[in-house]
Amino acid sequence: MTEFVETTFNWFMGLGGQYGVNPIIFGSIYIGAIPFFTLSGGWLVRNYRAGKSVIVPALCTGFFFISSYLYLIIAGENVPWWVYLIIIMLVGGGGYSAISKIKTKANAK
Repeated sequence: MTEFVETTFNWFMGLGGQYGVNPIIFGSIYIGAIPFFTLSGGWLVRNYRAGKSVIVPALCTGFFFISSYLYLIIAGENVPWWVYLIIIMLVGGGGYSAISKIKTKANAK
């Protein structure tokens, strides 16, 4: 059991090392986002099956997926390229959703 705890601790403390950030903050965000990612993923699937809009659940799921990497962008270095791509997609999806809602409301009157 001691070896497992030591290995887990070393892994956790090493999370931020390659990115030059505080490993406690990075690891806490990394681990802490898992339940929120899981819940928003369930919300996404439920809305999809019910035929409801999946835009907000998809944005939430994406946000929790990259939340620890957002911290890296602000405080760290060596952020993987795919993180920037996902952020661009999230911002684009949010913008598209907002414009669609505005157009729908404007056309309804």
